[in-house]
Amino acid sequence: MHPSLPLLALFFLPLTTLSLPISETNALMSIKSSLDPQGRILTSWTLGSDPCGPSFEGVACNEEGQVANISLQGKGLTGKIPAEISALTNLTGLYLHFNGLSGGIPREISGLSQLSELYLNVNNLSGEIPPELGYSPNLQVLQLCYNNLSGSVPTQLGSLKELSVLALQYNRLTGAIPASLGDLKKLVRLDLSFNRLFGSIPVRLVDAPSLNVLDVRNNTLSGEIPIGLKRLNGGFQYENNAGLCGGGFLGIEVCSASDHKNPNKPEPFGPDNLSAKNIPESAKIPANCTGNRAHCVSPTSTPQTGLAFGVVGVAVALALAGFLSFSIYRRRKQKISSMIDSSDSRLSTDQIKEVYCRRSTSPLISLEYSNGWDPLVKGGSLSGVVGGFSQEVFESFMYNLEDVERATHCFSEMNLLGKSGFSATYKGLLRDGSVVAVKCIAKMSCRSDEDEFLKGLKLLTSLKHENLVQLRGFCCSKGRGECFLIYEYVPNGNLLQHLDAEHGSEKVLEWLTRVSIVAGIAEGIRYIHSSKGKKPGLVHQNISAGKVLLDHWNNPLLSDSGLHKLLADDVVFSALKASAAMGYLAPEYATTGRFTEKSDVYAFGMILLQVLCGKSKITAAMQQTVELGKLNEFMDGNLNGNFSESQATKILNIALLCTHESAHCRPGMDDVVQELSRLESIL
Repeated sequence: MHPSLPLLALFFLPLTTLSLPISETNALMSIKSSLDPQGRILTSWTLGSDPCGPSFEGVACNEEGQVANISLQGKGLTGKIPAEISALTNLTGLYLHFNGLSGGIPREISGLSQLSELYLNVNNLSGEIPPELGYSPNLQVLQLCYNNLSGSVPTQLGSLKELSVLALQYNRLTGAIPASLGDLKKLVRLDLSFNRLFGSIPVRLVDAPSLNVLDVRNNTLSGEIPIGLKRLNGGFQYENNAGLCGGGFLGIEVCSASDHKNPNKPEPFGPDNLSAKNIPESAKIPANCTGNRAHCVSPTSTPQTGLAFGVVGVAVALALAGFLSFSIYRRRKQKISSMIDSSDSRLSTDQIKEVYCRRSTSPLISLEYSNGWDPLVKGGSLSGVVGGFSQEVFESFMYNLEDVERATHCFSEMNLLGKSGFSATYKGLLRDGSVVAVKCIAKMSCRSDEDEFLKGLKLLTSLKHENLVQLRGFCCSKGRGECFLIYEYVPNGNLLQHLDAEHGSEKVLEWLTRVSIVAGIAEGIRYIHSSKGKKPGLVHQNISAGKVLLDHWNNPLLSDSGLHKLLADDVVFSALKASAAMGYLAPEYATTGRFTEKSDVYAFGMILLQVLCGKSKITAAMQQTVELGKLNEFMDGNLNGNFSESQATKILNIALLCTHESAHCRPGMDDVVQELSRLESIL
């Protein structure tokens, strides 16, 4: 054996080891230790648990049980992005924005061939943008803005044929804008603002047919602006680039003869573009030299000497360009600092987040999320009018997902209102100052048929009643694997929280308040069952005290109306377990497996009994008390006898009718509302 072969074997051993496949669980544990080195955030990620189960927060899997999405935005992560992320070969979306991650972007990410959305914005990432990212065949959204990235914009990014959004603003990028970006046929938004880019704007950007937004503000660009960019109108932003010129652009001077350069050159100071204009006055060389040869260069000077002077000129020009960009950068930071009332000369991650969250965005679906699974994309099979509800009105409910993230502070745990088996609800503050509740539903919990899902959304937008929680809007994203429903925020909790209240507690409801609450619930259910106007009649299917929210004045608002139209059948079925355990499930469901208006009536009857006794659970002993007519023993002791016995008797009789074992013997909600309306006349 050749004596060098063992050394060669040792040399190649690490490469072989790195190429071995890593199980997804092991990869996730490596990712956890790198992203969360203190082990204080990703505590639910435990070895031995199923990555597709609830233990791995922020991890979603595809139908084959492989990790498809990691959504850890706004979690306060402070580590680094590890190379082991490349072991998740089926990853389609990686969302690590709004954190405090440092270090570089691992070039191994380019090996994720299925990756469509990469969100690393609003962190403390540094180093250069890996050119290998240009070889990600399915990448549609690349968000690297609000970091400390340096170096140039890789020309390889012009190979991302599926790319629709490239956001690199607020970094420290230098060099020229690659002309290759003009080859991206699907590019909709290109944001390069607040960097240190120099040179000209490539004419080839005009050739990008889908481009709607081009933002190059606050750089040190120069040369003539391509006239074809006028088609972008307000979508083209170019302020604070002192060297730009061109006709027809507001605030820009017409170019002189010396300003006409080749704008497609990727290196603005390359050999073919070294002109007198590019060299500052202090470095200019006389055209004819007759003086001391030590202080001038003759036309017959050697190429090496000319090249040396050229290098000196370029160095001086670069120094001046760097000084100018530094001045602009300082002014920009001072401006931002004044916005956030900070005297610190360097923006912290939290400050960047605050500035980022103040940006204005479209009220419609964000361009920064790929269509894919997006039932809301315009031009779908259900465009026009569905159920008498116009497409234009429907679109008015569409919210920008970035606005939702801003409203909830990227789904901060501090804003979490509650979780269920299929959703999580967060409190949020919209730009108009209104407070909302944002319900996040995983795609895997939604109906797989997008047409049916869209019909369900349209139905939700048609529900408007004073006793229903009002839907404000929604948005969907395949990459995140979630749908978001935005409701009016109801501040006083739910009715269930007012049951089982301790004696003397502020949670104890007075008698007249209870009467008003049950009457309002009945009105809301009757509205749901009705088919008046543009709204079809429907069955709620999941009425309970926990679904009745109370506003400032304790007016009842029924929540989750029509939600089952969006959810997969197995998710709806699993939600029934809690309903059955609380006694709300009508007895006939066990034999028919169907919901009807009368099953809603049964659940309402159970709420009536709960309101009377003040308990969340109606036991067999309590039911026997009712059957024996012992009203005072059944009533809530927290009332201290302060209730109308005649009204309580009336409500109890209605409750008994509503909870009759036979569905045919139960009244309709029209009759229930009519009977409850007579309570005021009963003393």
